[in-house]
Amino acid sequence: METANSAMIMLSVAALLYLASCATYFLYLFFQKDSMQKTALWLICAGFLLHFTAIGIATYTMGALPVKNLQQTFFIASLALAGVFIVLQYRLNLKILGVLVSPLIVIMMAAAFLMPETVSANEPALKGFWLVAHIIMIFTGEAALAMACGTGILYLIQENAIKKKKRGFFYSRLPSLDLLDSTGYSCIASGFVMLTFGLITGFIYAKSIWGKFFSWDPKEIWSMVTWLVYAALLHGRLTSGWRGKRSAIMAIIGFTILIFTFLGVNFFIGGYHEVFTR
Repeated sequence: METANSAMIMLSVAALLYLASCATYFLYLFFQKDSMQKTALWLICAGFLLHFTAIGIATYTMGALPVKNLQQTFFIASLALAGVFIVLQYRLNLKILGVLVSPLIVIMMAAAFLMPETVSANEPALKGFWLVAHIIMIFTGEAALAMACGTGILYLIQENAIKKKKRGFFYSRLPSLDLLDSTGYSCIASGFVMLTFGLITGFIYAKSIWGKFFSWDPKEIWSMVTWLVYAALLHGRLTSGWRGKRSAIMAIIGFTILIFTFLGVNFFIGGYHEVFTR
């Protein structure tokens, strides 16, 4: 009980750090001070370290990754989003992306804390290497695809400003269309790879638990639909020159389908994965 309380305290402090980062990123959006952007990034890094430690404690206490109900799932999803954002920030240096990502992290953390406590599913089937690998890869891939959606939104905003020849509020605050497009492509490519391996490990896990790789579970079907959408996007980009606006719109559509796959299927259709959203 004491370790569980410690984990929740760490999660609470991490949420406050994320909130402070969000506020600082919005200050950066208005005032364009590099010191504000660096402070916001360090706040997210600090929040991530506490968040990661709390999840580590919960994993040790439970003997499995804490993804046994919707609250725990949101904590893991927000951790993955923060981690992927930090990596991409250091690799691609798209500073303005934090203005979109930090509020999303805060919303997910707030949603987790506001959810009523439910009894976690305590099934032996919710353990094992293949399940852990499946969860890590799926959430990492989804976080990268969320980044792609964010860059897609920024691309459309900037493209519209340039098209109308209006140097409005966002025009000078957003990077070039080429940088947004290349960043979005990098996010989609890396997210797609992780999503692919996530599905493969999921199929292996299903085989070990239910005796078959694919059982036409609603979650499995919609996961394949999501995978095909992103596969089509990458194929179109490589063979038909799907870049710029078309790629941005497809990234947003793909992420919308992904969100439905992540939550909507469990709530409205059900299936094996329904246990994770109790």
